Amino acid sequence: MNGSKKAAGLTAGLGWLITMFLLGLLLFKGALATGYGWDWARVPAFFFDWDRMRFGPLLKGLGVTCRLIAWSLLLTLFLGLATALARLLGGPVLAGLARLYLEIIRNTPLLVQLSVTYFIWGAVFDFSAFWAAVLALSLFEGAYLSEIFRSGFLAVDQGQWQAAWCLGLSTPDTFGKIILPQTAPMLWPPICSLVISLVKDSALASTIAVYELTKEARDLAAETFLSFELWLTIAGIYLSLNLLMSALGALLERRLGRL
Repeated sequence: MNGSKKAAGLTAGLGWLITMFLLGLLLFKGALATGYGWDWARVPAFFFDWDRMRFGPLLKGLGVTCRLIAWSLLLTLFLGLATALARLLGGPVLAGLARLYLEIIRNTPLLVQLSVTYFIWGAVFDFSAFWAAVLALSLFEGAYLSEIFRSGFLAVDQGQWQAAWCLGLSTPDTFGKIILPQTAPMLWPPICSLVISLVKDSALASTIAVYELTKEARDLAAETFLSFELWLTIAGIYLSLNLLMSALGALLERRLGRL
């Protein structure tokens, strides 16, 4: 059994390497066909300026991106859980409001939501582009996360809720001690996929002038004309972030499976 798992892992790794090699070769051939002159030597200076001993724009943008993802993820978890519980345990008013929120968010583009949040809500409530992006991303991802939570909670037999209430447990105790421990292992894989989507969607914050990674790369590409080098570098950074998220998710999934 272990031998077959190792063989499958080696096969997957080899397939990954071959795919990346072919993709890199395709990009390189495409650049050659356009007569593009590569200049990778200038890229490291965009990460760290050794002459002035300070972070370059790409590292600064990466820091803003990580902050954006962290705050958005926290608010996403809160909104997703609150919306799912409102639909399952709330009265008709709460359930109706939650359903209205879901229908609006899931049926309009994130780019439009970002613009509305920044140019309308931001002007009314006076918050910055960064927090407008956090709010828009959280509302968008939270709508999808709420359905993940709701489906997981509904997968638990309703008799367990009723048995807990018959024993005198409150709804928070029932949820925290009985329902959530059973649903966590099955909820974790789709939650990891949603986090990866959040990482990629954070790039859209550049459209409302949040100086995160994509915005910094776009400005640098316009200034230096190093389009291929910068966008391939940015793609590699986002790929690394999502691979890290996937590895952490797989580790936690294995630990949850042992509970």
